[in-house]
Amino acid sequence: MSNVFPRHCKAEVPQVVRGEGAYLIDTTGKAYLNCGDAAVSCLGHSDDHVTRAVQAQMDAVAFGHTGFFTSAPAEELAARLAGLAPGALSRVYFVSGGSEAMESALKLARQYFLEIGQPQRRHIIARRQSYHGNTLGALAAGGNAWRREPFEPLLVGMSHVAPCYAYRDQGDDTPEAYAARLEAELEAEVQRLGPDNVMAFVAEPVVGATLGAVPPVADYFKRIRALCDRHGILLILDEVMCGMGRTGTLFACEQDGIAPDICAVAKGLGAGYQPIGAMLCTDAIYDAVADGSGFFQHGHTYLGHPAACAASLAVIERLVDQGVAARVAPLGAALHERLEARFGQHPNVGDIRGRGLFRAIELVADRDSKAPLDPARKTHAKVKKAAFDAGLICYPMGGTIDGRQGDHVLLAPPFILQDGQLDELVDKLGAAVDAALAS
Repeated sequence: MSNVFPRHCKAEVPQVVRGEGAYLIDTTGKAYLNCGDAAVSCLGHSDDHVTRAVQAQMDAVAFGHTGFFTSAPAEELAARLAGLAPGALSRVYFVSGGSEAMESALKLARQYFLEIGQPQRRHIIARRQSYHGNTLGALAAGGNAWRREPFEPLLVGMSHVAPCYAYRDQGDDTPEAYAARLEAELEAEVQRLGPDNVMAFVAEPVVGATLGAVPPVADYFKRIRALCDRHGILLILDEVMCGMGRTGTLFACEQDGIAPDICAVAKGLGAGYQPIGAMLCTDAIYDAVADGSGFFQHGHTYLGHPAACAASLAVIERLVDQGVAARVAPLGAALHERLEARFGQHPNVGDIRGRGLFRAIELVADRDSKAPLDPARKTHAKVKKAAFDAGLICYPMGGTIDGRQGDHVLLAPPFILQDGQLDELVDKLGAAVDAALAS
């Protein structure tokens, strides 16, 4: 009997023993093409450049608490990220993962307004069918009904407006009219709360786990950015899953022509080689704290962990300096073509969507009406099992539409994928979907 407390207490999972490129291998020698570990392993599982960087840092010093020390990897990584980030993002706060990054962002937004003498700004607006992490603050910001429900009594109140979910909500509107409608809904919520009482709007540029790789329509984020500016509201973008090259640019929001006031990144930042996340903010926000109280009233033990920062710096070198991130856009286009060829006329696939190597298919009972499959069938779970049995790791989820109805399959393969592995991915996914539907 294992003494490990797993997330899925009733499920038996194999033990992983090694990684080779895009594959994970278990104790029996079975290989799994990893295209769905929550968009973490962008460089695969055996990158020598990153491994050597971690080993060298561990040989020097593994840990020094940031209450007493900084480190060369943290300083160098912060400088690289600030130089690569869009807009005025220039200060970097290192944490151990995405939930911590979002929790830090929410706390910093509140403290910023305290520092500048606007303590009445306390409301946060986010979007339904979003996911921002599992700590209580980040969970409260998220709109994932299934994850929120058990802990609802513990969550601070936040407002949620409609996501930009064109497949189901755009209807007959043009993209511009749809974006304007969503902007009007957010404006109405700001007015209801009082513009001077709202501190932040939170969104994923490309929605990940809960909706399945849903990109915004044209001008949506430009409208949102302008609305936030009109009312002095901070724009917090959650790029934990969709950032660090996953959608074809290092920061996903670059493709929307905007920059946030605060941005959270993780997952691909460390590529799975070490646990790390980061919260980036503008000088204006940092200076408000530095010139005011001088102390960000927040923190975790492993902030700026030297070995984690060394790993992340090596990841950035691989992604940017060695051109791995440049593979994402063409590989993503090739993957989309294959998904269209396999599922474009599938009677139970309603939408094929995404950007870069962040793609998804939405499963339906009927293509024409977009009617969802019966949630009791748990089709997404059956797809996950069938794919895993066939040697493919993907990321299916249920509750796509409203937290209860809807099924999608999210794909987030490594950026090192080869052409033949795209075929393997789609072939195995096709067989898994058909097996799940037939059952």
